Amino acid sequence: MTSSQLAQVVGRFDGDTPAMVTAAIHTAGRAFAELDACDDVIDDASETGRAIAGRLHALLPAGASSDVAHELDALEAVSARVRGTDQTRLLLHRVLGREAPAKRALPAVRHLAASDLPDLPSSYADEAGFEDLMAMAAREEELAPQLRKAHAERLDEVAAHLVRVVEQAAAVGFADEDFARESVREARHAYRLWLQCLAERRRDFGSRGRPVDTVCGTAGHVDSVPTHPNTSE
Repeated sequence: MTSSQLAQVVGRFDGDTPAMVTAAIHTAGRAFAELDACDDVIDDASETGRAIAGRLHALLPAGASSDVAHELDALEAVSARVRGTDQTRLLLHRVLGREAPAKRALPAVRHLAASDLPDLPSSYADEAGFEDLMAMAAREEELAPQLRKAHAERLDEVAAHLVRVVEQAAAVGFADEDFARESVREARHAYRLWLQCLAERRRDFGSRGRPVDTVCGTAGHVDSVPTHPNTSE
């Protein structure tokens, strides 16, 4: 740091170099302490993010939608807390005459779409058609084990994706603003997709896990999906 830069940081002392150096030492000490505090926020966020991922890993298979939504709220709060240190960290690096740390090469946040999930088998896809409704109902019953398996695979894939997104964000402590924002956005999207998969399973199997009669015109209908106040992208 040059003398002029030092003077800008600690003030001018009219040629009193020892006083300026002493003030600079105190200023640097405060700056390093503030920087350490910011690093502590990032470290805490990383630990909290990993804990959230662990809880999601248990909650998603249980279908605990409200608890999952609560964890995503906590995730967003953690990300915002780290984001609140961004300007402080930049300022402190500048005061200390240091270059801000170079951005790490981070993995892309993969977007999971419904079209990426396994297809749901349906009698409506049979090209041969059916002579009557009884034949169609029999085919639906025959497809039930495959349909149940497909629903389970879809839910498992979305749940694994959601947990992986949170784990990736936690690994870097949410310190990269763009990566953190995209991760939270994708986590919200994955939650909505997971709710849709739950609704589709209820549509086909009901709450008791038995196939629902879809011959009377209800096939293809998706139950209304419960939403959460903070699930908008």
